[in-house]
Amino acid sequence: MCAAAAGAEPAVAGTAPLSSDLERLTLRQAEIFFAVRNREVQLGRRLVDGAEADRLSAGARPNPTAFATAGKFNSRQGNYSGDLRDKQMDTVFGVQQLFERGNKRELRMGIADSNIEVSRGEFADIRRQQKVALYVAYYDLVAAQERLRIASETAASFQKTIDAVERRLKAGDISAADVARIRVDALRAQNDARSARAERLKAQTQLAYVIGAERDTAAINAADDWPALGDEIGAAEIDKALDNRADVIAARARVAAAEKNRELARALRTRDVTGSVQFEHFPGDFSNNTFGLGISVPLFTNYYYEGEIRRAEVDLSSARDNHDRVRALALGEIIARRADLDAARERVQRFEGSLLKEAQRAADAAEFAYSRGASGVMDLLDSRRQLYATRLEASATQAEYAKSLASWKASIVAAEMRSDNAN
Repeated sequence: MCAAAAGAEPAVAGTAPLSSDLERLTLRQAEIFFAVRNREVQLGRRLVDGAEADRLSAGARPNPTAFATAGKFNSRQGNYSGDLRDKQMDTVFGVQQLFERGNKRELRMGIADSNIEVSRGEFADIRRQQKVALYVAYYDLVAAQERLRIASETAASFQKTIDAVERRLKAGDISAADVARIRVDALRAQNDARSARAERLKAQTQLAYVIGAERDTAAINAADDWPALGDEIGAAEIDKALDNRADVIAARARVAAAEKNRELARALRTRDVTGSVQFEHFPGDFSNNTFGLGISVPLFTNYYYEGEIRRAEVDLSSARDNHDRVRALALGEIIARRADLDAARERVQRFEGSLLKEAQRAADAAEFAYSRGASGVMDLLDSRRQLYATRLEASATQAEYAKSLASWKASIVAAEMRSDNAN
């Protein structure tokens, strides 16, 4: 079965339950488990949640401040035990409100919006990288299962040979030394099968973590075969692929946020105004009470926010340098992944086209010759070892191609910039 694109996200509603599907786990089903259970993806969602919460703070207007003061208090005059309004003192009640100027609130909201885009890009890049980890873990399990199958078949074949040569030993048709040589290789095959079972368990453990199924590790069995050759998509336009990558989008959004932050730093030189309204109560006649208005502005006599502005300019330069760095790294990754994919495809073609067939033909010929007494036991063992090694190498090459294919697709996949954090 061919692998799906490494960047594609399955549509999932609710939480996918773990079930007997793990015993024949397809890559598609693994994607569904991954989408709702992968811990790195769940943590990545919190980046977006936090950035959206920061926007609420950025858009908030300054709260008004209420104040009350009392002065000229005279404890000897007035009814000391009476109402507070009859005391010989002046009381002032008022409200102050800061009015921001220079579009500071709008700039803060613009920075917050850019930071949301940054967090979405980072989240999309986390999904991209973790999807590659899913494919690698899945095909590592396929390879481990294949190695176990090859090792088990080889061990079973040697067991049959041992049974046959022991009968020949009793009949005097074979030497005890030849039987010992076959037994040594048979024991090696059994050891290889045992090691292959351990490797399969390791691969199951890795895949279980990626899909959040640690409790059912031993039940996981990959059901899909290797992806077919030629399933890779064609080389995309490099510039288009770069501009649509999640990490490049996040870096570009950081530049936008830094530009707005520089504007906000410059806006600090625009004076904010604090307005106030107050009511003042005088002792005695109520007609003497007054209302007042006030206004205050800061005086930039000692400092003109040079440090904040300079810092914002440095941060902007750093963001631009980082964008260039991320884009260069992404370009290098695309080129390297394509080279790995092309090399892996060629190796698979050689194994499928000739190596496996020749190794099998040589082993069959050695088996036939040995059964007819036309060759010795060493020729038989050499041919079996060669076939065994070739089959293992072919399986490893298939795994390498499958993982290279997933990495190549992930390197050029367009980011899915979602606002709802859904999968």
